[in-house]
Amino acid sequence: MFFDPMYFLIIAPAVLLGLWAQFRIHSTYARAQQMPAPLSGAAAGRHILDSAGLTDVQVEEIPGQLSDHYDPRDKVLRLSPEVYEGRTLAAVGIAAHEAGHAIQHAHSYAPLVVRNAAVPAAGIGTYVSIPLIFLGAIFSMSTPLGAMLIWLGIGLFGAVVAFQVINLPVEFNASARAKVQLVSLGIVSDEELIYVSKVLNAAALTYVAATLQAILTLLYYVMRFTGGSNRD
Repeated sequence: MFFDPMYFLIIAPAVLLGLWAQFRIHSTYARAQQMPAPLSGAAAGRHILDSAGLTDVQVEEIPGQLSDHYDPRDKVLRLSPEVYEGRTLAAVGIAAHEAGHAIQHAHSYAPLVVRNAAVPAAGIGTYVSIPLIFLGAIFSMSTPLGAMLIWLGIGLFGAVVAFQVINLPVEFNASARAKVQLVSLGIVSDEELIYVSKVLNAAALTYVAATLQAILTLLYYVMRFTGGSNRD
């Protein structure tokens, strides 16, 4: 249970996809960082928000690299120093993506509403599911307590998987909104949008890889404790 080669075999496609996604995001981001933009990431984000009527959403700088995110609770667009201050296609692309999340929030975009509602269950599942599964395995699937702990853990991990699946359309839609806004507001040209799209597509691929790994991990646990329970 604690080291099963079958697990690594099952998740191998997701791991390979994740490595490819990381390579793509670093290479496309590095290239787009070298290409100038007329506005900084902060100014681009502010322009997009104001154009959408979201003057109440603030734009702030936070420490870290690629730590950019939109906080719906405080209605704040938080951008890393490279994005906040950078006048590059990479900076305006990432800022526009996060502004896209703010627009989703303002319009009550259905997948975002569902995703936000799933945050508590996903948060608990992230920290509790695996320990419960391992603890249940120690007691053994053949005992009532062990079976209860294992299936409770699998259920909580399923909530994590559901959250990640729901998150995919949220991320893709935010990128789509970003591209439309960047061109329609004249922040980037159609030619420059190609490089922005490469950065955003590579970032989206990391979400796909993480979701695939979570799905395959859930599949492994279900297979392990149904078809493989007789070996416990």
